[in-house]
Amino acid sequence: MRVAVVGVTGMVGGVMIKVLEEHKFPITEFIPVASERSVGKEVVYNGSKYTIIGMEEAVAIRPDIAIFSAGGGTSLEWAPKFAEVGTTVIDNSSAWRMDPSKKLIVPEINANTLTPEDKIIANPNCSTIQMVLTLAPLHKKYGIKRIVVSTYQSITGTGMKAVKQYQMERKGFQADEMAYAYPIFENCIPHCDSFLDNDYTKEEMKLVNETRKILGDQSIAITSTTVRVPVLGGHSESVNLEFNQPFEVADIRKMLSETPGIIVQDNPAKNEYPMPMLAKDRDEVFVGRIRRDESIENGLNLWIVADNLRKGAATNAVQIAEYLAAHNLVGQSVVTA
Repeated sequence: MRVAVVGVTGMVGGVMIKVLEEHKFPITEFIPVASERSVGKEVVYNGSKYTIIGMEEAVAIRPDIAIFSAGGGTSLEWAPKFAEVGTTVIDNSSAWRMDPSKKLIVPEINANTLTPEDKIIANPNCSTIQMVLTLAPLHKKYGIKRIVVSTYQSITGTGMKAVKQYQMERKGFQADEMAYAYPIFENCIPHCDSFLDNDYTKEEMKLVNETRKILGDQSIAITSTTVRVPVLGGHSESVNLEFNQPFEVADIRKMLSETPGIIVQDNPAKNEYPMPMLAKDRDEVFVGRIRRDESIENGLNLWIVADNLRKGAATNAVQIAEYLAAHNLVGQSVVTA
């Protein structure tokens, strides 16, 4: 299995390497790819050094799988070129997520829809992944009528520029380059990504649109508010649900505890609940504060936390690759994207 990691020098790219190592993914040829300014530099994978190459050289190698984490513009330009030579692209940007011809995959939910002809596969947004993994079994049983979600998102979701800004501000200095319009240290900024004409941000609308696509239900009413918080690792979400059917809280806990990829941490008497510090460097999604919303009929509150660089990005992409490999879905066809 020849695997290229495109955007290997970025924050998510580094985590991709770590997750591939930890999962012991069956790579016969590791191909690190980055922009021209990084070509010729070296990265380490499984204890061996590899020289970074450029996009054209990587396409010529015709990898079996290329995992992209290099931004939407790069994906729009280069993913089709990889697909044209038979490579299956797993793209971590927003470029292809809402393309009706491309599948938006969380493996535990809908990997069974993948075929050898799917040469560009979209990895969902980080905040979407942890939420839909939790909601999918609940929607299947009770039917979700409405979702209200507020997020508390780590600065790592913005990238190294944001991390450097935070670190400088924590030391009492102003950063040379500001990732945000305001200081992030000891602050919360209700502004993730850019604002749209409806006064929601792109991040907020990703939660709306991607959730409906993954769950396969355009009728779900969804509203969201996304907030950037001074946390170095892990996104947290307060999720309020209204179901079509009545439920018992004990059944919800049992169902979630039996869902692959989810760990229930929910014991208020012992102050046990999910927190970013507990989710850091973990692949699972953590769910707690499970309680009935007593203000509406069939209402439920959840608190959902995950490491945004892992299950929210790198781990989900690697899990897609694992599914493709296990079901022999790569290297069987060449499809023009």
